[in-house]
Amino acid sequence: MNFISPEVRSQLAPHGVLSAAVYLGNFLLVTGRSPSGEPTGIAPDICREIAKRLDVELKLVGLETQDEVVESAASGKCGIVLLGSDPARAKKVTFTPAYVELEATYLVLDNSPLHDVSQVDRPGIRIASFFKSAYDLWLQRNLQHATLVHADSIQASNDLFVNEKLDALAGLKTGLITAAHKIPGSRVLDGQFTGIQQAIATQNANHEAVQFLTACVEEFISTGLVADLIQKYQVQGLAPAPLNKSS
Repeated sequence: MNFISPEVRSQLAPHGVLSAAVYLGNFLLVTGRSPSGEPTGIAPDICREIAKRLDVELKLVGLETQDEVVESAASGKCGIVLLGSDPARAKKVTFTPAYVELEATYLVLDNSPLHDVSQVDRPGIRIASFFKSAYDLWLQRNLQHATLVHADSIQASNDLFVNEKLDALAGLKTGLITAAHKIPGSRVLDGQFTGIQQAIATQNANHEAVQFLTACVEEFISTGLVADLIQKYQVQGLAPAPLNKSS
């Protein structure tokens, strides 16, 4: 990837600076802060690698909600953003293929009759879920019988599950394993109801930039960079996305 076209640079870094937004709520991909307050982790490092290939400075922006992340790309405020790819979001921005996948499943109480992910979507089952998270958007599209009960954060969905005595708690497997230690008499179901694909997105009009970013993702996976970053930050519950799997 030696030659970067002027169109790509003008689309992503029109003033010689790549503005990149990451979602701070994804604890697997944004794992901390630098002494200066800049987000650190896999997603910020991916942004740094893209800025390096563009040969421009990076302005890293950490945002509290996924809607803010999407809008920052859709409006052109940020050249790139990193978050879960989803058809609802893809109406506003264009995604690359995924660079990592996260396993999404359910937590239930030990005495629950639910023992497999496939048993959860039944009439009368109520599921606590973080509203508009990538896994919640998938559940909104795909559940046929069970009912979603929404909360406005991951912790709030955990509290909702306990306080309202709901049947299941939806979430990323790693987060649910942590939650299980704090919710006595609970267990995480094996398997997954979906794999949440984390990708890079940019403004829909940035056609040349999408091709460049897609090539970056393919390079990051094929060279082992993504696997190395997962190892560097010692993150459990995600893996490099298959190269042949688009978002």
